[in-house]
Amino acid sequence: MEYRLKTLTSWMEQQFRELPGLPTNGTIEELLMEARNTLVEWPWLPAFWVGALAISVGYGLYLFYYHELVWKRDLTEIGYNHILDAARIGKSDRRRVDVVNRARRQRKIGARLPPPYPNGWFSVLESEELAPGEAKSVDCLGQNLAVFRTRTGEVHVLDAYCPHLGANLGVGGIVRGDCIECPFHHWTFSGRDGQCTNIPYSRSGAVPKVAKLRKWVSREVNGFIFVWHHADAEVEPWSFNVVQEIEDGRWVYYGKNDFLVNCHIQDVPENGADVAHLAAVHGPNMLSGSDIRYSRAAWADFGMHSWLASWKAPEDGEAPHVATMDLVHSFRIFNKLEIGKIDVRAHQIGPGYVQLMMNTGMGPFVVLQTVTPIEPLVQKVVHRFYAPRNAWNAIFQKFAIWAESVMFERDMMVWNHKQFIDNPLLIKEDRLIKSYRKWYSQFYSENSVSFTMAKEKLDW
Repeated sequence: MEYRLKTLTSWMEQQFRELPGLPTNGTIEELLMEARNTLVEWPWLPAFWVGALAISVGYGLYLFYYHELVWKRDLTEIGYNHILDAARIGKSDRRRVDVVNRARRQRKIGARLPPPYPNGWFSVLESEELAPGEAKSVDCLGQNLAVFRTRTGEVHVLDAYCPHLGANLGVGGIVRGDCIECPFHHWTFSGRDGQCTNIPYSRSGAVPKVAKLRKWVSREVNGFIFVWHHADAEVEPWSFNVVQEIEDGRWVYYGKNDFLVNCHIQDVPENGADVAHLAAVHGPNMLSGSDIRYSRAAWADFGMHSWLASWKAPEDGEAPHVATMDLVHSFRIFNKLEIGKIDVRAHQIGPGYVQLMMNTGMGPFVVLQTVTPIEPLVQKVVHRFYAPRNAWNAIFQKFAIWAESVMFERDMMVWNHKQFIDNPLLIKEDRLIKSYRKWYSQFYSENSVSFTMAKEKLDW
């Protein structure tokens, strides 16, 4: 016992010697006396450190409660590790992008692909990406757009190129009132109709009537800026429901994920009707990660995801551009204990927008998905998460963003390498896929730009 006390005393003396501001030699009694004198001389010192700790913890909790989580992945980051691992190329290797792009070029994409830019509403920006008085250039849907916000908050979308000498108004253009000024010669165009309103060096002050840009129909709602894209100019935009809890501020934004996917746009929403893939791709435990080579690891078999899903095309009297998916998710431990049940009602609104209404035992939330073609085989996919502001959602929503991102990346690994088959070999259990493709075909029209034409334009 005496030996243990001496050892403990020796250890305590060593710990005190390592404290900043105290001498490095002396007995434990001397060290304790020195510490006491320090506290007498600076009585505020303990309170300072306690206060600093409280401020740090409070700031951390503040960030956790109010700060949004953003999960973002580039085109080359997901689904190509099997190629990079074989070539022994790490994340910081400069050859990474070249190797991935070579794999993309070598991929057989399919013999007959649908038009890459279907008709409908598409997101061009998220609301927070465009500040008052700011203009941005956006390339999507085979178009180059100038998107700008007035000082009063109104958003306008015009064709990007000035008809004078072709400058891009979204690159250096200045917002003046409800107009945008070209950076090259300061021609000014109205955001309301695209008409040129001023040529500053024109001596006559006259403006040619043909000096006009295409004005795109746009709508800002639920955190997104949408444009109406249709191959037939005379077709009027159809409407879609707004999630009022988001619009009036009752539900708040908790974060998002943001992906670039190498596939045809039709592949992404087709997942909703492909109910058989849920068990195959999304059944394995999410803790096993997003790489489908390893997602069925034996150690993760203790827990599996269960999915019950159905997809339905609109019936007579319902909006023809809105399809519905119902989904029940739960997590099963050892295939017995069921936890984490979530009921999902998804509204597929046209080709590029989905509202997923979630109900859990702890309350509701919503996920908004947008899919926008950046190139014929590159889709920008965003999921934004909204829920009531409370401590539970501060935790759960960040977990949900992570979990949904892992599951979506599993799909990406398939999409980034799959071939589009125009006439797939389907069995009776795949009947919903056939129904989905029939429903989706309404978003192509005779004047839609073909995949071949869009690809040739891009290659040029």
